[in-house]
Amino acid sequence: MPTVLVTGASRGIGRTTALRLAAAGWDVLAGVRRAEDGEALLADAPTGRLTPILLDVADDAQIAALDDLLPPTLDAVVNNAGIVVPGPLEAVSSADLRAQFEVNVVGAAAVTRAVLPRIRAARGRIVFVSSVSGRLSTPMTGAYNASKFALEGLADAWRVELRPWGIRVSLVEPAMTDTDLWRLADETNDAAEAALSAAHRELYAAHIAGFRKTIPLMQRMAKPVDGAAAAIERALTARRPRARYVVGRDAHAQAVLGELTPTPLRDALFARATGVPRRR
Repeated sequence: MPTVLVTGASRGIGRTTALRLAAAGWDVLAGVRRAEDGEALLADAPTGRLTPILLDVADDAQIAALDDLLPPTLDAVVNNAGIVVPGPLEAVSSADLRAQFEVNVVGAAAVTRAVLPRIRAARGRIVFVSSVSGRLSTPMTGAYNASKFALEGLADAWRVELRPWGIRVSLVEPAMTDTDLWRLADETNDAAEAALSAAHRELYAAHIAGFRKTIPLMQRMAKPVDGAAAAIERALTARRPRARYVVGRDAHAQAVLGELTPTPLRDALFARATGVPRRR
């Protein structure tokens, strides 16, 4: 049976993907940050098909330990682990920006490098879970958007570089998905606002209020994680996998918006939709 490593498998898209692939007969190594998350996965997985491993993609020691944990060959890796650092870019500290990129970009690259010899031996596949946010940047989530833009650049380069060994590289691009990102959006934004300086809180009060108004709509629009997990499975099993899997009608509409809408019009639409005030 084929073997796959899935990062960020504690919850959301990663968890659903790990369980889906295990049910389909894959031997799944599920990267989790806490032992209790691994135990919860085991309780829902087919017997013998899923092995949780402690894997924080921002921890160099845990990535190095993969060499002892993985089998001699690995058929695929799904780079799913990610975080969101919200807030106006002026207020995002260098430390927070580095943390955003450390997990979403540097961590994904580090895991991929660590497993590439095994993937090469199997002529396997690499999947990066990105987002339509890797095509369109929106107010108040600029750090996250930038990390996804960077992830897409990495995947595009690797897809060409690894052609000689028959390694297929795919991006999966969902739109709003019913994960903790949106379920906990209010709490996340409360914490982000509380961390702002008084000056930034005053400067961006209208932005913050406007963004908060969009959260209920985004939560209603969020699609089940099964759609993204199904796209990941297709990227791993299709005879000729696509370079990009755009997941769902909303994601397709946003991708088209990004490609066909003139930049000034797109900026105006995003400003209006997220409550960014007019020029003073």
